[in-house]
Amino acid sequence: MCMSGSATSCEECLLIHPSCAWCAQEDFGRGRSLTSRCDFSQNLLKRGCDEHFIEYLTSSINVLQNIPLSSKGSGSTQYDVVQIMPQKISLSLRPGDQTWFSLQVRQVEDYPVDLYYLMDLSLSMKDDLDTIRNLGTKLAHEMGKLTSNFRLGFGSFVDKNMSPYKLFPNCVPSFGFRHILSLTDKVDRFNEEVQKQMVSRNRDAPEGGFDAILQAAVCKEKIGWRKEAYHLLVFATDDVPHLALDGRLGGLVHPHDGQCHLNDNNEYSASTKMDYPSLALLGEKLAENNIFLIFAVTKRLYVIYKDFTALIPGTTVEILDQDSKNVIQLIIAAYNNIRSKVELSVWDHPEDLSLSFTATCQDGNPLPGLRKCADLKIGDTVSFNVSVEARSCPPRGTDHRFTIKPVGFKDRLEVAVDYECDCGCSRNAQNNSIICSSIGTYNCGTCQCEPGYLGARCECQEGETSNMFLSACRESEGKQICSGRGECSCNQCLCYESEFGKIYGSFCECDDFSCARHKGILCSGHGECHCGECKCHAGYIGDNCNCSTETSGCISDDGQMCSGRGSCVCGRCQCTEPGAFGETCEKCPTCPDACGTKRECIECRLFNSGRLADNETCQRQCKDHIITVETLKCVRGPDALMVLLAVVGSILLVGLLLLAAWKLVITIHDRREFARFQSASNPLYKHPISTHFVETDFSMYGKSYNGGLH
Repeated sequence: MCMSGSATSCEECLLIHPSCAWCAQEDFGRGRSLTSRCDFSQNLLKRGCDEHFIEYLTSSINVLQNIPLSSKGSGSTQYDVVQIMPQKISLSLRPGDQTWFSLQVRQVEDYPVDLYYLMDLSLSMKDDLDTIRNLGTKLAHEMGKLTSNFRLGFGSFVDKNMSPYKLFPNCVPSFGFRHILSLTDKVDRFNEEVQKQMVSRNRDAPEGGFDAILQAAVCKEKIGWRKEAYHLLVFATDDVPHLALDGRLGGLVHPHDGQCHLNDNNEYSASTKMDYPSLALLGEKLAENNIFLIFAVTKRLYVIYKDFTALIPGTTVEILDQDSKNVIQLIIAAYNNIRSKVELSVWDHPEDLSLSFTATCQDGNPLPGLRKCADLKIGDTVSFNVSVEARSCPPRGTDHRFTIKPVGFKDRLEVAVDYECDCGCSRNAQNNSIICSSIGTYNCGTCQCEPGYLGARCECQEGETSNMFLSACRESEGKQICSGRGECSCNQCLCYESEFGKIYGSFCECDDFSCARHKGILCSGHGECHCGECKCHAGYIGDNCNCSTETSGCISDDGQMCSGRGSCVCGRCQCTEPGAFGETCEKCPTCPDACGTKRECIECRLFNSGRLADNETCQRQCKDHIITVETLKCVRGPDALMVLLAVVGSILLVGLLLLAAWKLVITIHDRREFARFQSASNPLYKHPISTHFVETDFSMYGKSYNGGLH
């Protein structure tokens, strides 16, 4: 593997594979090709290289700070609380050589808590405002059961006070964000400030809440976030937020700069100058300031904000009642949820480093590819193994550092990285050395010739060739000279250039482009091609490096790998339980029911028997709360006769109703037809009353009169 590479120097040899070593002894390998100095250490020793001249670099770890984990968060040790161990390490990495280090994380008991309540004060939240007027006292009482050091603050928001977001001149003017109460342990002040607040109105349904979240996160001094405390930001609203680019509706084309812009009145002064922040910027600033964001939203918005939590680390979402009556229970539930899990994040990750995590949670089983533990109790300690691999050598003098920290924690592990890329023998290089015919540099046992010269001692010029040199350019008898991919010159193969990549090797037998591909991509983009073989980066395996060792996508909602019904292969669940299916094998109509799956835990917890009878195993795997009762109250089944009578009665009732409706329709129709018949001119119809006119001569009486007689 080492000898077939393209190495013509010690540094190139060490980059081929972490098992390769270089012999810098001057008289080693005379008559052989230059790459024969590159081999496994044991082979070099067998071939006569003195151990003193063997260059072989290894990766190493040095722990610089390792203060033990704390057990309590408040009291006299509040400012010395340690929740991650170690705190500082340095790595010396040889490219291609995987190195492991471990770290531990513990959520200590009674840790201080800062909670900032950020409320939507648009008109639709008026009843919610009435509900929380005495929230401070009640919330402090409940949080006092979880921590002895609690502080509370308050802020509000509506939307940008500009067209087209506002349209109600007779209402209280809208505002982007208003900081009302800095974090304080005087909870009565919270009640006082809330009672002073009034709601406003904006034109469109979305609110400007993300503007407010960002200001509450970055204005650390004004809000009063303590370094030694959990930071909880409760965001209460009943509508969706405006996102980045929505500001263009109001002519705001400048993206948010992520800075604090609170004026002397503690109002967001850049509300009408910059666009709304993006989700990426929001997540970055929340993480920078170790803030857990709690979305308290109404039920119809739950799915939308649940999707946001996947994009913003350290965020949870809870359902808020229409009038916020459950807000205290919501906050307590969210706090317990936050403290029940630990998730690692990586900051300033160097591009040439591959990191892979393996979590060991409370059950003691290693979970490769996972950097998160859930279902923890306060005081539990979890550990993570981190694999680090340098893929290449950066430019000399490059100083790389990165940080690993649990999401929402102030504690962090700082990692300094040094690269083992230079051989010790290179420090003694000799320019224009006599050993190299005075036209080359002698370095680590070989000559690096000036342009136009070749040979072990720079004794030949390019273009010189003879039959005696040709045999040294064949890999074996009958093979092509330089594998048909180069020219033999002065006992050496000069490989052709290729548009596909690099051709190399003592006999031009290797290249960096003839490896397995996946979807047309060499080594799937997750490895390097070396002489026909993919060398995968950390976190990937397989002939073409298309198989991920990440297992986070295989964790089901109950925290199990593939719901306990399959195995995680290449980052996806392969269900082995008959009848199981779904992304995490969570669906299984034919699998045992809940009673069957809990049987073993009931046996060990109540009767100390069964497969899990060992106390440690039982306590680790069986965490459900079990309630025992003398008699089981069952719901009485329905009476068959009553059901039959109810069905028959229902059918009869529906029939009578339909019959009555039909009769009503027919009656109305007949009356309309009869009225139409009466009003029409019908020769067969004669009215019962007739009128006749008679002309009578009343002249005899001295008058003439025409009249009618009935």
